[in-house]
Amino acid sequence: MSGPLRERDGVRELLAAGTERARAGSGGAVLLQGATGTGRTSVLEDAVRDAAGRGLRVLRVRCSPEDTGVPFAAVLQLLGPVPDFTDLAPDPDDRGSAARLWRLLYAYAAQGPLLLAVDDVHLADAPSRRWLREAVRRIDRLPVLLVAGERNQYDIDPGRAGLAQSLPPSLVRTHTIAPLGDTAAAELVRAAYPAAGPDWTAECVRAGAGSPLLLHALLDDLGGTRTDGPAPDGPPPLPDTCAALYPGSYPAAVAWWLDCAGGATAEVARCLAALEEAWPQETPVPTQARGTRDTRDTRDTRGTRDTRGTRGTRGTRDARGTRETRHRRTGGDAADPVGPDVARALAEAAGADPARVAGWLTAMTRIGILRPDPAGRPRFAHRLLRDAVLSGWPTARREAAHRVAAEALLRRGERVEAVAAHLLRAPGVGLPWALRVLRDAATVAVHDARPGDAARYLRRALDEPLSDDRRQQLLTELGSLEYASADGAVAIARLAEAQHLRATPRDRVRAAVALGTALVGRGEVTTALEVLRRTEGSLDGHPGLTRTVQTATVLLSDADLATRQETYRRLSESGRHAPELVGTASRALLVRYEATAGLLSAGEAMTRVRALLAEPSDPLAEPFLLGTAAAVAEWADELDEAERLVDRGLAGQHPALLHPMEHALLNTRADIAAARGDVARLIAVRGDGAAIAARAHSGPSNRDAHVLMALVHTGRSEEAGRLAEAFDLSRAPESWELNRFLYARGVQRLAAGDPAGALHDFLECGRRQTAREVLSPVVTPWRSAVAQCRLALGGGQEALALATEELRLARVWNTPRTVGRALRVLGTATGGRRGLHLAEEAVDTLRDAPADAGMELVEALLAHGRQLLAAGERGRARERLREAADLAERKGGLRLLALAEKALREGGSRAPTTVRTGSGALTASERRIVELAAAGRTNTEIAGLLHLARRTVETHLTSAYRKLGIRGRAELPAALERPRSPAST
Repeated sequence: MSGPLRERDGVRELLAAGTERARAGSGGAVLLQGATGTGRTSVLEDAVRDAAGRGLRVLRVRCSPEDTGVPFAAVLQLLGPVPDFTDLAPDPDDRGSAARLWRLLYAYAAQGPLLLAVDDVHLADAPSRRWLREAVRRIDRLPVLLVAGERNQYDIDPGRAGLAQSLPPSLVRTHTIAPLGDTAAAELVRAAYPAAGPDWTAECVRAGAGSPLLLHALLDDLGGTRTDGPAPDGPPPLPDTCAALYPGSYPAAVAWWLDCAGGATAEVARCLAALEEAWPQETPVPTQARGTRDTRDTRDTRGTRDTRGTRGTRGTRDARGTRETRHRRTGGDAADPVGPDVARALAEAAGADPARVAGWLTAMTRIGILRPDPAGRPRFAHRLLRDAVLSGWPTARREAAHRVAAEALLRRGERVEAVAAHLLRAPGVGLPWALRVLRDAATVAVHDARPGDAARYLRRALDEPLSDDRRQQLLTELGSLEYASADGAVAIARLAEAQHLRATPRDRVRAAVALGTALVGRGEVTTALEVLRRTEGSLDGHPGLTRTVQTATVLLSDADLATRQETYRRLSESGRHAPELVGTASRALLVRYEATAGLLSAGEAMTRVRALLAEPSDPLAEPFLLGTAAAVAEWADELDEAERLVDRGLAGQHPALLHPMEHALLNTRADIAAARGDVARLIAVRGDGAAIAARAHSGPSNRDAHVLMALVHTGRSEEAGRLAEAFDLSRAPESWELNRFLYARGVQRLAAGDPAGALHDFLECGRRQTAREVLSPVVTPWRSAVAQCRLALGGGQEALALATEELRLARVWNTPRTVGRALRVLGTATGGRRGLHLAEEAVDTLRDAPADAGMELVEALLAHGRQLLAAGERGRARERLREAADLAERKGGLRLLALAEKALREGGSRAPTTVRTGSGALTASERRIVELAAAGRTNTEIAGLLHLARRTVETHLTSAYRKLGIRGRAELPAALERPRSPAST
C-alpha cells in the first residue's frame, strides 16, 4: 500500500536541495539508511517523482540478491540498455568494464541533469558497489545526484560494510529514516478508519511497531485500505492471532522482514517470541496513560544532520539518529542495556552469541519492534507481531527453546515459577530437577492463593517419570487444587484415580478425605461415605488412621439428614460402650453434637474439649479436633481461645490438599467476627456480584449469612436485599449453612418491614434445625426471632410460649449472650413490670459477658429503653437509649442507631443523640483507654490493666479515633487537648 509520506519533511528538503545542486551542475550523493520496513523505497520513489518534475532525467535500479553473481549487474541495469552503446556486456577486466561504464555515465550527464536512484544498494554485487563508491568521488563536478537506499539494521550475523563506509566524510549526506511516531501512525489508521476509537487505534499503532510496512499490511488485512468504496464506518475487532487476518499481508510482511534479517536473526526473533509466551501477561495500559512518540520535528532534525561520511560509525549514527525517539517510545532511558539474563537465556535457546543477542535486543527496542515491559523484559510490541514471528515455526523447535530457557534460568537461580513457566511449554524432561521445579512452583502458587496456576504446574508434572506413590500424591494434590478452581468433575476424577494407585496408608487416607470432601461438595454424600468406609476397611493394623477416617465420616455425614442421625447414634453408642475405639477428634464431634442438641452447658463442653486438646492425637486427626474445638469455644463465648484454635488449625492445613476442616475453620472465623460485632471485617470478605453469582447454584454459605446480617446492621438495606435474593433457596442442597442463611434472610426481611416473610424464613429454619436435632439457640436462635415476628403480627401468646422455651434452652447452655438474648425477647413478650424486670436482667447479663456482647447488648438496651418509655420512666429510658445509640455508633450498627434515635425522639429527648466529636464526646471507658494509649501503653497492656479483652480495647480505640478525627495513636496526645463542639446530625 502506498500513501502520503509522514514525518519525512526533513529528508524531502534534503533531496530537493540535492536536486537543485544537480541542476546547477554540482552533483552529490545522498544515502538513505533505515531498518527494514521503515519506508526507504517510498522516500526514494518520492525523490524520483520530485526530480522528474524538476526536469532531471531519472535512471533507476532495484538491487536483488539473485544478481550478486553477475559482475556489474546493478550498474548495467541502472545505465542500460542504450541504443548508442550496445556493447555493455562486462568483460573479465573489472577496470575496463568500470571505465566503459564511466564513459556511459559521462555521456548521460552531458545530455542534462541526472538522478541515479539505487534501491537496496546493500544487495548489489561487489563490482557494482565499488563502481558506485567511485561514482560518489567523481560526480561532485557533474550534474548528477546519486540517491541510494541501504538497509541499516543490527542483525545477529554482522552485515557487509555500508556503501559510504570507506568514503571521505565530505562526499555523502546520510539520512537515517526513523520509524513512525505514534501520532503519524495514528493518522494513517484514522485515514483508513475515521470512526476508530482511541484504544483500537492505539492497538493498531502498536501492532505496526513504527514500521509503515507492517502498519499498511495490517490495515490491508483489516480491509481499511480498499479502493472500491468508502471506508467502513467502524473498525473490525483486532484479532488475537494472525490466522484471522485475510489475505495475510501482515504475516507475509513480518516473514519478509525476518528473511531480510537473515537466518540467525530470525532464529533469535522466533526464540524470543516463544519465550515471551511463558512470561506473565501484561496488563493493558489505558490510551490516555500511554506515552506518545510525536517527535516529527526532532526526528527529522536529527536524521538530517550533516553526517557526511560514516566510516566506522554505522551503529553509532543509527543510535544518534533515533535516541530521543526511542526514549519517548519506551518511556525510559533507551540507552540502558537489555538485562543480561534475558539475553543469555535467549542466546542459549537460539544457539547465538550472547553479545550479539544483547545488541540486537537493544537495537530492536530502539526502533520499536520490541518494547520493555514493567519488569524490564523485551517484548514484541504487540501480540499480533509476536504471533506473526512464530508463524510456521515447528512446534518441536518451540518446545526445545523453552526447555533450554528453563535450564538456563535454573542454572542462574531464577524464581521457580519463571523456570516452570517454560516447562509448561516443553515436553517431559525426564530429569529430577524438572519435577522439583514444578512442585515448588505449585507450592508458591498455593501460598499466593492461585490454585488455578498451581494446578497447571502439577498437571505438567504428571508428564515426568513418576513412581506410583509419587503419582498418587500428585493426583491427590492436583484434584484438590482443581476443586478449589471450581472444576469439580475433573477434580473428582483425579482424586478417584489417586484412590486406585499404590500408596502408603497415610497417603490413602489423605486421598480418601479429599475425595469425600469433593463428593459432598457436589451433593454425592452417599458415594463420599462409601469411599471413606472402603478406605477404613483397608487400614487393618493402623488404628490411628482408622479413627481419623471414622472422624471424617462423622463430619461429612452432616451433609445428609438421615445419615447424620444414624452416624451420630452409632458414635454415641461407641462412646458409651467402647470409648477406647473412639478417637479424640470424634469425641470432640460428640461434644459439638450434644451442645447443639441442648444436652450440656457451655462450661461442661469447654471442660471436655480442653481435656481432649490435652491428649495426644494423630497429625491427620488434629485438624478435625482443632476445628471442632474452635466452634465449641466460639459458642461458649471464649472468643480469644477460639481464634487461637482457628489460627492453629489453619496453619496446620496442607496448603494443597482438600480437607473439610479448612472450610469449617473459615466459617468459625466468620462466627467469631460476628460475635464481636466486627461488621466491617465481615463485609470486606463478601466478594463481588460475579463471585456470588458463580456459586449461586451450590447454595449460600455461612459467610454469606453473616455478610447479610452485617449489611442489615450497617443500614445497607438495598445491598442486603440484593444478597438475600441472589440465591434460589428452593434449589439449594440441604445443609446447616442453608439453615443459617434462612435465619439471616429472616433478619433482613424483618428489618425491611416484612414480618410475615421473616416469619416464614424463621419457621423454616426452625423446622430444618429441629430435624437435624439442633435444638439449642446457640447456633440459630429462631424461636426468639419467631416470637418477635409474632409480636409484630399480633400473636402475643404464641410469642410468649416460644420465648419461654428459648430461655429454658438458653439456660442449659448458660452463656451470657444466649441467655441475655432470650431474656430480652421474653421481656418484650411478657410486658408489664415482669417484662421490665426481664429486660433489665437481659442488660445486666450481657454487660457481664466475658466477651464483647456487641449488637446483642445494643438490642437489649434498646428493648429496655422502649419498655421504660412505655412505663413512663422517661429519664431512665433516655439513659438506656443514649447508651444504645453510642454503642451502636461505635460498632457501626447504623440500623440500631437509627432505631435508638427514633425512640429517643418519641421519648421527648432534645439533646443531640448522634455522633459527637472532640475529646468531650468520649465515653468514660473510651477516655480511660485512650489516655493509657497516649501514655505509650500497648493494647495488650491496657487490656491487662483494665481487665478487658484485647478486642474490646481495639473496638474502643477505633471509636475514639473516629470521634477525635485522627488515624492512629501517635495523634492521641494532641487530639485529647483539642475538644470540638458537639454536633447533631
